[in-house]
Amino acid sequence: MNYDFDRIIDRSNSNSAKWDRYRGRDILPMWVADSDFAVLPEIQQALHRRAEHPVFGYTETPTHLIELLVERMRRLYHWNIEPEWLLPLPGIVGSLYLACRATGNPGERVYLPSVIYGPFTKAPGMNSMINQPIPMCIRDERMVIDMDWLEQQPPHPGQLLMFCNPQNPGGSVYRENELRRLAEIVRQQELVLCSDEIHCDLILDRDRRHIPVASLDPDIEQRSITLMAPSKTFNVPGLGCAFAIIPDRVLRSRMKTNPYIVPHVNIMGFAAAEAAYEFGDEWNRQQCTYLAATRDYLVDAINRIPGLNLGPIEATYLAWIDVSALRLDDPMTFFENAGVGMSPGRDFGDPGHMRLNFGCPRSRVEQAVERIAKAVADLG
Repeated sequence: MNYDFDRIIDRSNSNSAKWDRYRGRDILPMWVADSDFAVLPEIQQALHRRAEHPVFGYTETPTHLIELLVERMRRLYHWNIEPEWLLPLPGIVGSLYLACRATGNPGERVYLPSVIYGPFTKAPGMNSMINQPIPMCIRDERMVIDMDWLEQQPPHPGQLLMFCNPQNPGGSVYRENELRRLAEIVRQQELVLCSDEIHCDLILDRDRRHIPVASLDPDIEQRSITLMAPSKTFNVPGLGCAFAIIPDRVLRSRMKTNPYIVPHVNIMGFAAAEAAYEFGDEWNRQQCTYLAATRDYLVDAINRIPGLNLGPIEATYLAWIDVSALRLDDPMTFFENAGVGMSPGRDFGDPGHMRLNFGCPRSRVEQAVERIAKAVADLG
């Protein structure tokens, strides 16, 4: 079956956070990381079937979903996990806060990339812990953490290192040798690793593959919290379903949530996840092919605009555009005035960049490029 990713879907009057931000204004919403693609039909069908049942009470994790996740880790990532390692959670963002609470004490450090998805930087402070940014560096045009710097840090046994693979923003996919080096640093410094791998199924280059860092060997496995979810891949972030893979029993017990603080996973989220992981492989293969072609167009088009630079995007549908050469006082307002609503780089730790979501029909991306090119040309 061929899926139509060119289809324009009207998301107005659907309580969309992405689209309502610019309600009544001629601004293309290309900021928050949800896509504008219609979901896998089997997901809609699963939700309809569940909605036919007249009771929506508290729920348990479906046994079949656990089986699908165990099989998926083995088939896609060559990682043999045990069912009891899986901890269902209502979202990845809250899991970052839980990871800090589970691994550290007030006043202790949390290592995290200096350019990273915003909630990473807020999680330590919410637990009275201290951010310790890891510098970023460019390797083969890819933005990755500076492991030379990290390796030189004094040991902090038991403290947390937060990591993101594929990297958000930037879309870098870490190579096996890089992950093995990171694992060795974690071992030597006796750290705990929390790895956000929510974009792991959105690898755009066929010669690249995602490797869960915890899959490399039993030692790093026991020091790890791996976070994944169907939300970005299958465009169901509003349904609230994610999971952590935590092999160590003590660490897993610390991550378990108090139901009075963190809610149960949404019953519809479970239904969607089960359908996505059972029936969604071909849909996602076509989605990644579509996104890769859009990526190729976007990288070429943006790099033709004087003052802008866009490096390789190996994964995700999030372009990290360097706008620093334009010397704008307020890049976000400048591009909004041009009719394109992006995420400001300052929210990720680098005010000289903007993040553009190209998870939408190609025609909308082309329209955004035209608006950006005109606005930059008008700067003179």
